Amino acid sequence: MRAHRLTLPLLSVTLALVAAPLSGGAAPRPDTPPPGTADVELVEVFSPDGTITRTALPRVVEAQAAPDEVTADVVAIQQTGAPEQRFDLVFVGDGYTAAELETYHSHVVGKWAELSAVEPFASYKQYFNVWQVNVVSNQSGVDNDPTLGVERDTALDMGFWCQGRDLQTERLLCVNQAKAGQFGALAPQADQVIALGNTAKYGGAGGGVATAAGANDQAGQIAVHELGHSIGRLADEYDYPYDRYSGAEPTEVNATADPTGAKWAAYLGQPSPDGGVVGVFEGARYYLRGLYRPTENSIMRTLGREFNLVGRDAMIAAFRERVPELR
Repeated sequence: MRAHRLTLPLLSVTLALVAAPLSGGAAPRPDTPPPGTADVELVEVFSPDGTITRTALPRVVEAQAAPDEVTADVVAIQQTGAPEQRFDLVFVGDGYTAAELETYHSHVVGKWAELSAVEPFASYKQYFNVWQVNVVSNQSGVDNDPTLGVERDTALDMGFWCQGRDLQTERLLCVNQAKAGQFGALAPQADQVIALGNTAKYGGAGGGVATAAGANDQAGQIAVHELGHSIGRLADEYDYPYDRYSGAEPTEVNATADPTGAKWAAYLGQPSPDGGVVGVFEGARYYLRGLYRPTENSIMRTLGREFNLVGRDAMIAAFRERVPELR
């Protein structure tokens, strides 16, 4: 492993990374809470059976690390080109002590292997840079693991149950997004930051910084889904929690308000990698009715699935846009 130490020079730079889309151009996602709920934020929740939902959490002001505290070794897991000509995936860890950095490294390598086995990443993995930021915690593990009420002194404040106390939030693995963004910014570039928690319990969450359980073999699928947003600019295809959509035509290529599916007319009837053929299926972008998706059940709807044909081509187009060798 090749390691080098980078120190964050300006806190304002990190804040920009957290507040704005990451440098890969994250998808515009309709995450505006319902009227009258301005004090909450909507977070994706991932279940062991692959189901994806969203839940509203109280909006909190997150504490940030002091600039002189944000320093860590940055390890290149895979470096294939200049950051501006590659997609840069950055892992930060929480709940790993100095004695557990080799364990953390094995978790990072495992998650990258899981992600890069899925198409189109498998065919285009050589156009990724992958970075591991060695964030060191004072204690091992994450909050509320194995039970609610367990607290640990960790660098990024990761924990299950998040701010909720119901069963829906048990596997919601939250992180201090501001701190995780600060450490992620130590890498040469960050198109997507993924925070791994030192736990084997299945859990994760979507957002500017996605989270996943480092020692859980299924949790890498969360990264696949999140890169569908940040690279392919794909919409979520699940239909929770709203009823009927009546707004403008969505900008994402895999969601439409047109029941004829004219948006992806060139694909209609073609076999799709996630099973079946491309058609028009009602329920998408958090609405049960009034919005449609191209296939029954892709990775943008359920973890463990493949990208559908429309989504896969959008991902490949994004690769070609970023990587000079593919143009």
